[in-house]
Amino acid sequence: MAISLDFLKSLDRLQLILKKKVHADLHGEHQAAAQGQGLIFQDYKAYVPGDDFRHIDWNIFARTDKFFVRRFEEERNLVVHILVDSSGSMNYGKHMKKFEYAAMLGLGFSYMAVKRNEKFTFATFSEKVKRLRPKKGTNQLIHILDIMSKLKADGESGFKHAMDEYKKNISGRSLIVLISDFLYNLDEVEEILHRYRRSEVYVIQVLDPAERELALSGDVLLEDAETHDKMRTFISRRMKSDYQNKLMHHIMKLKSLCEETDCAFVSVTSDTPIFEAFYHVLR
Repeated sequence: MAISLDFLKSLDRLQLILKKKVHADLHGEHQAAAQGQGLIFQDYKAYVPGDDFRHIDWNIFARTDKFFVRRFEEERNLVVHILVDSSGSMNYGKHMKKFEYAAMLGLGFSYMAVKRNEKFTFATFSEKVKRLRPKKGTNQLIHILDIMSKLKADGESGFKHAMDEYKKNISGRSLIVLISDFLYNLDEVEEILHRYRRSEVYVIQVLDPAERELALSGDVLLEDAETHDKMRTFISRRMKSDYQNKLMHHIMKLKSLCEETDCAFVSVTSDTPIFEAFYHVLR
């Protein structure tokens, strides 16, 4: 990978986005917890005028004919989980590998977590999950960069299996960032997104511009990036049009799944300036 330390230094530019968007949204989540919408139930109290009527326990009212509201313990320890697809398909890219671009996005979210003093974990996945364990302290982003620079995107994608393996690491209120090309069965994605409806989830699709447009024509030899199977075919205008239509349908289906499960979704190409991508992800 060609991510340099200069990129880590440039992440300070995210401060503007943090102030305008991330601070407002995630701090809002913390404030919501303080106002009684946290995930940890504490106890009941008698209702008094001014209490949020949405927290009235109607089952108690049915038994006692008295109003009681549920109170929740404020939960401030948001854990950020960043998972980057490292399967073979992510090794594709004319100018920048999708895996490299995805890693930069992952490092950006790690930076945000560090700046907010939030706990975070960083992992890659293909058939299995590889959880990175950076050293603690201010240099942990450098350690993640060092580990990622030694990894190569390879192997077949096993999204559901990997997420099943990783789920033991997710408990309580979490922010989950999934970065992948998502060029696989979306039924698996749907099942996983429904699993984490109580968490805040970012789904970030990274594609290469050549994939998006299918910048090939005529007689070509294609190789599967994950299985390395090869196939010779002729790419006509009609085939290119069919491909683009099917890809767009796939992207729109993924977008629809995210909307159904209240997940944030963005699809970017790896030629998009990285800070512009963060703007679209966090807007």
